[in-house]
Amino acid sequence: MHVVIGSGPIGSTVARLLAERGERVRIVTRSGSGPEHPLIERAAADASDARRLTELSTGAEVVYNCANPKYTEWAEKWFPMNNAMIAAAKASGAVYAITGNLYGYGPQPGGLMTEHSPLAATGRKGRIRIRMWQDALDSGVRTVEARGSDYLGAGAVGVFSAVLLPAMKAGRTAWVPGAPDAPHTFTYTGDMARALVELARDERAWGKAWHVPSAPAISIRELADRYAALTGQPRLTIRKLPRFVMRTAGLAVPMAREMAEMDYQFYAPFLLDAALTERTFGLTATSLDIPLRETATDAASIAARTM
Repeated sequence: MHVVIGSGPIGSTVARLLAERGERVRIVTRSGSGPEHPLIERAAADASDARRLTELSTGAEVVYNCANPKYTEWAEKWFPMNNAMIAAAKASGAVYAITGNLYGYGPQPGGLMTEHSPLAATGRKGRIRIRMWQDALDSGVRTVEARGSDYLGAGAVGVFSAVLLPAMKAGRTAWVPGAPDAPHTFTYTGDMARALVELARDERAWGKAWHVPSAPAISIRELADRYAALTGQPRLTIRKLPRFVMRTAGLAVPMAREMAEMDYQFYAPFLLDAALTERTFGLTATSLDIPLRETATDAASIAARTM
C-alpha cells in the first residue's frame, strides 16, 4: 500500500500511476478529495497531525509528500507537515518520497543547477526547503527528493497559469514579472509524478535528491507563442513588469512579497540539469506540447462549465 499526501496534479497523478500498476493507494487530503479508482482510497486528515497520519500510513511501502501549502503559509505549515510525514514513514518503515523544487539552491552562477550545486539559498522559502530536506535525511528514514522547476500541465500553478493564461483569456497584454526572453526550465507535472514513483522504488535513489527530466529551457515569450500556435489563438503581447513594482506591492500585499522573494528565477537564466537522473534511471522528459495541450483542454473544460 502507498500513501499519497495531497491531491493536486502531482499527487493525483502519482495515485493514478500506482493504481494502474495494480498497487493499492490511500490518498490523504484535508477534504478527503482525490481521483476515483477501485484501488484508490480517499481519506480526510490534517497533514500536520502526526498521530492520524501514522494511523493512515500503517503498512505503507512509500509515503509521498505531494502537498503544498499556500506561499504565505510556508513558514507556519511546512515544518509540522514535514515532521508528521517523516513520523508516519518511520513508524511504518516506509520510504519517504518528497516533491521538491529548486528553491534551496538560490541564485546560481549562470543560472545552471545540478544535483551537485550547493544549497546556498538565503531567502526564507529556500531556507525552509533546505531544512525540510535535512530533517528528512537526519531522521533515519529512507528518503528521496525529486526536484523540478516551474510546473506545466492541467491544474499546475506557475507563471504560465497565473500570468499568461489569464491574459490570453482576456485578450490583453501579459505583464511578466521577469525577463520574457530569458531561458527558463519548465517541468511537466506528469514527469514529476513518474519520477517520484520510480525513485521511491529504487534503492539507488534513497538518501539523495534527483532532478526531474524536463524539456529544454524555453523563454516565457517562446512558451506563450508555442501555446498560441497549438491552440490557434492570436500571439500574446508580453511586456516586462519593472522589478520594483512587485517589490513595492510586497510592502502591503503578503503574496506579492512572497513572489518578489523568488523573482531571481525569472530575471535571469534558470536552468535545471537532469542528466544524472536520465543516465541513472532511464527517465526522459515529455515534450512541452503535451502539458500545453492538457492545459488547453482543461481551460476549455472549465470555460464550458462556467457558461
